[in-house]
Amino acid sequence: MTIRTRFAPSPTGFLHIGGARTALYNWAWTRRHGGVFLLRIEDTDRARSTAASEAAVVDGLRWLGMDWDERLSRQSERGDLHRAAIETLLARDRAYRCVCTPDEIGARKQQFVATGAKWTYDGRCAEANHGPACGPHTVRLRVSKTGRLDWQDLVFGPSGQDAREIGDMVIRRSDGSPLYHLAVVVDDVDMRITHVIRGADHLNNTPFQLALYRALDAPIPQFAHLPLIVGADGRKLSKRRDHVSVQHFREAGYLPEALCTWLVRIGWSHGDQEIFSLAEIRALFSLEATHRSPGHADPQKLDWINQTWIKRLPAERLAAELQPFLAAATDADAAAAAGSDPGLLGLIDLLRERSKTLAEMSERARFFALPDAALAYDPKAVQKHWKPALRTPLAALRDALVALTAWEPAAIEAAFEATLAQHEGLGRGPLAQAVRVAVTGSAASPGIYETLAVLGRERTLVRLERALAAWPAAS
Repeated sequence: MTIRTRFAPSPTGFLHIGGARTALYNWAWTRRHGGVFLLRIEDTDRARSTAASEAAVVDGLRWLGMDWDERLSRQSERGDLHRAAIETLLARDRAYRCVCTPDEIGARKQQFVATGAKWTYDGRCAEANHGPACGPHTVRLRVSKTGRLDWQDLVFGPSGQDAREIGDMVIRRSDGSPLYHLAVVVDDVDMRITHVIRGADHLNNTPFQLALYRALDAPIPQFAHLPLIVGADGRKLSKRRDHVSVQHFREAGYLPEALCTWLVRIGWSHGDQEIFSLAEIRALFSLEATHRSPGHADPQKLDWINQTWIKRLPAERLAAELQPFLAAATDADAAAAAGSDPGLLGLIDLLRERSKTLAEMSERARFFALPDAALAYDPKAVQKHWKPALRTPLAALRDALVALTAWEPAAIEAAFEATLAQHEGLGRGPLAQAVRVAVTGSAASPGIYETLAVLGRERTLVRLERALAAWPAAS
């Protein structure tokens, strides 16, 4: 048997991290077992489904590194299959037309619930034999009133429900559109899905879907329900309170490797390993090691994972990932110029240890990407570090740097030492901070010798000249 799985998101918004994790688990498990992984867009909610949302889902999956087999399919294109399945069920008397109105059902339900019993549809139309011309009606599946609808869940183990607790649920609305349960089962049957791997919020849907498989005389796939994702505080994730879209994390400067590592670890573990490449996830992921309890989405853990990947990835890769962030912090032309400057790779190596995200790194690299004439000085840093008495030592340092034959940290340090020796009582810290503000605009940067080395001789000297021209006079 060839394993066939699917990820079936609804294109009604962004790609939720819960959906992304479901896709990742499906993809990794299927790839490990040499199976077929499919993407099906469940867009039957025409009022809320949009092309932009579908594009966001597809783009998010691709950004995370997942691919799929065969062509992308859309549930809205499969209406003929859904209608044919319903007609087959009616013809076999495994479903029936129901003319009960919502108000009628509501009144009967209210009376029933008042007795303390659990309501299921009371079967008023089950034996009425309503034909196609009966007027406005829904279609209900006949569900056995005896026995159980059980399955062996690959995560949660033995699962199921008494059939009588489900009732004859609607599979076609009065407007002729199929219900979700009917459509998803028919689609999974048609696509020959062997394993349905989805969130634990679908556990309660499974018994009725099992009844549908049986009514359709269709092979029943194996089910695996994944633990829910909760916030670090243990509460269910909320769109209003938590960041839950893949797009948010991408725009905030998280790497796809980091987000995949974070997501796969929310509900699964492999020994004590904390960091996983996509290839390792694909090779190691197993449903047997998937947890049953809810997984905590800890933002601090994601920061640590992302910084770990920033430390690991080649500077060339980080430079490419950094481009849109530098463009946002400066402009496209400045970012492109910085990207072609070999000094950027050296700067990235200097910033790895202190950057949790690419957004943070771009802010720290902004001084490098800005044209020299566009560099602005932080007023507080100027007031604190540009003392009038430091102008003469700064000019001397400029001259010492001009005379250097090699432009590398050790030679730059020697120029600093020579300048300090010429000015008795001058500390290394005040001179270094004055230079730092002159070349970066702020009082924070990596080591000053390394910073000047990656900035380059020409740009360093231009910025020092510019600072000397702007130096505050003694009051």
